[in-house]
Amino acid sequence: MIRKLRFIFMFALLATIAASCSNYQKILKSTDYEFKFKKAKEYYDNGDFSRATTLYQELVNIYRGTSRADQVYYYLAKSYFGQKDYLLAGHYFRQLLKEFPRSDYSEEAQYMIGYCYYKNSPNTRLDQEITHKGIDALQLYINLYPNGKDVKEATKLIDELREKLVYKSYLSGRLYYDLGDYRAAVVSLSNSLKDFPDSQYREELMFLLLKSKYLLAENSIPEKKEDRLNATLDEYYTFIDDYPNSDHRKEVDKYFNNTKKLLNITDEDLKIDSK
Repeated sequence: MIRKLRFIFMFALLATIAASCSNYQKILKSTDYEFKFKKAKEYYDNGDFSRATTLYQELVNIYRGTSRADQVYYYLAKSYFGQKDYLLAGHYFRQLLKEFPRSDYSEEAQYMIGYCYYKNSPNTRLDQEITHKGIDALQLYINLYPNGKDVKEATKLIDELREKLVYKSYLSGRLYYDLGDYRAAVVSLSNSLKDFPDSQYREELMFLLLKSKYLLAENSIPEKKEDRLNATLDEYYTFIDDYPNSDHRKEVDKYFNNTKKLLNITDEDLKIDSK
């Protein structure tokens, strides 16, 4: 009995799918574009974004130059977004803005362009060009629509994207340090601190910068050693001014004392120089 019920259920399911496919094929072949437009919206509303996309893709050309053209672009972009194809979704939102800058959908399209970049933003270890584009697009949305309904969310997304850039910058500096390329580490870590002065990794960046300057100086040729050791001293004072109670304090004090020895100077000499 159970086997029979399963058979009936499967037969009914296959019949429903077959009928659905048959109906969809009829819609595709139809030259009644108002009917297609209506069906595309039905598919979209029901979450069948793949079929909606196919229909809207055809209707873009059919309704070009009409009052419905921007609406077709809008739902085509939204259908691609529903399929998680953020690249094409973003493309059609940009096309919508380009061809219909005064459309009723312009505000949402501008936000969605940034949101698509956000969704496509790659792992922090990869190139972050898309992340930068996302920040720019979302900031443009905020500038254009300061009272827009998505301003709060756009601000949140910008913060998340910026945090990704901050972490990427930190990883770059850390990588050079870990590889023992202290000259490149000094440049990369300095740039990270300059680009992101409020970074949550600031203390660690400053510590690595001090350590990199010390190790670079320690292994320098005589002609460059003194200048680099003095740069280490300057970095030490900057670090302890900002983080006097740092967990790294014992280690940075060690670099400070070693630097003094290499320069053959005392604390008294440093006091005289500071006057």
